[in-house]
Order: sequence, then C-alpha cells, then structure tokens
Amino acid sequence: MRILRQPGIIVSAVIILFTVAVMLWPALFATHDPYEGVAVDRLQGPNGTYLFGTDHLGRDLYSRVVYGAFLSLASAGAAVLVGVVVGAIVGLFSGFVGGRVDFVIMRFVDVLIAVPSILLALIVVASLGFGPWSVAFGVGLGATGSFTRIMRSQVVRVRNEEYVEAARTLGVRWPSILFSHILPNSARPVIAYAALELGTAILAVSALSFLGFGAQPPEPEWGALVSAGRDFVSTAWWLSVIPGFVILVIVLAVNRLARAIGENK
Repeated sequence: MRILRQPGIIVSAVIILFTVAVMLWPALFATHDPYEGVAVDRLQGPNGTYLFGTDHLGRDLYSRVVYGAFLSLASAGAAVLVGVVVGAIVGLFSGFVGGRVDFVIMRFVDVLIAVPSILLALIVVASLGFGPWSVAFGVGLGATGSFTRIMRSQVVRVRNEEYVEAARTLGVRWPSILFSHILPNSARPVIAYAALELGTAILAVSALSFLGFGAQPPEPEWGALVSAGRDFVSTAWWLSVIPGFVILVIVLAVNRLARAIGENK
C-alpha cells in the first residue's frame, strides 16, 4: 500500500502503537512506583536512574508519565466516543426526517457550535464535578455539533440515492432503510473525522486537567503533571517540559495518521 511507503506515517503508527501498549500495560514500562517518592532524590534532573528526572516529592517523572497515559488517553477516547454517538444519532435523525424538525435541530446545533468548546466543557464539569470522566463528557459534548453536521450532510446526500428510492418503492419499512442503507453509507466520513478529533480531544482534556478540573492529585494525568511543574520552571524545567513534549508528540502522531487515513479512505 502507498500509505505504508511514507516514513512519517510509519513513525506515527509506531508511536501510537507504543503509546497504546504503555496505556494498557504500564507496569511493563514503568521503572518506579509512580506514587511513592524518595525525599533525598527530589528535583533531580534526567539521569540514568530517573529517565525523566524526579518531582518535588522525589517521585519518578517517567513512571508518572507512563501511568498517566491511561487517564489522559482514555478520557480523550471517551470524549470522542460521546461526540460520535450523540452527534451521529442526532444527525441521522435530523437528516432523515428533514423538514421543520431538521431546521429546528440544526439551528440548535448552530448555537452549540457557536459556544467555544472549552467553555462548554467547563460548564459541564462545573455541573457534574471535577474528574477525568466529567472532563471527557464535557469535551465530547463540545464536539457533538461538528459530528452532527457531518452525519446530517451525509444522510441528506444518501437518502436521495437511487437504491434508497428503490427500497422505498418496493415498500421496505423506514427502519430497515435507515439502518441497512443510509447509516452504513453515511458513517465513513464521521469515523474519519473522529480520528482527527482524537488529537484535539487529547489537547482539550490536558488543558482542563492543567486548570485543575480533571484528575486530582496524586493521579499522574498529563495535563496535571504539566500544571504541577509550572512552579518549578526556573529550577526544574523537566517537570513541565517533558510531559508537555509527550503530549505534543502523540497529538502530532495521531493527527498525521488520521489525515493519512482520511486521504486514503
């Protein structure tokens, strides 16, 4: 396949596969307990014993980044899942029914899109309480409008295809038309966009955790790690720079692979 002959895509795929392995089996990759620190080793820079250095409590930053992968990526994945499921259902219904119902739903979606997604996520988290899953739901709800628009546009296109009209002429019931013909032929662009949205969701979840709305100490969520290190930037740069760099690399890898999938779908 042509996609496999591009070095950037191969590197991105390797990074993502490695990250997934770290997320699922952190104990295989961590070198220390992420929650227990050694007081005499506090604020040590990257070295042979502590690959990413230690924090102000003497905890191994590398191990905390490894164990934080699950919280960060699972929250981002859950956010995308919320956006896909809710957006696809609303868009499917709106595009299929059409008429005034479609008009009202899409005006509501326009209002939803007009609200900054980070603000909407903050409102949801403030209502549900702090935590990674509240953040995931808030970020996912903020992405619902875009998924709804994409699904609705595809449904409107597909419902006028000849094979759909033929099914209606033959007397096929609308649930069968909807789920056997329209949904399968409308879902591909939504899935492609979901892959792109994952990178955005990682950034949004990390940003909210940085602000203190996500996982609470001592949980090693990536955004929280960056936030915890900001008080030591002048003396221990690695506490914020390294987790931030990990986020950057993974987001770039996800976006690169998602674009490649979208271009070759």
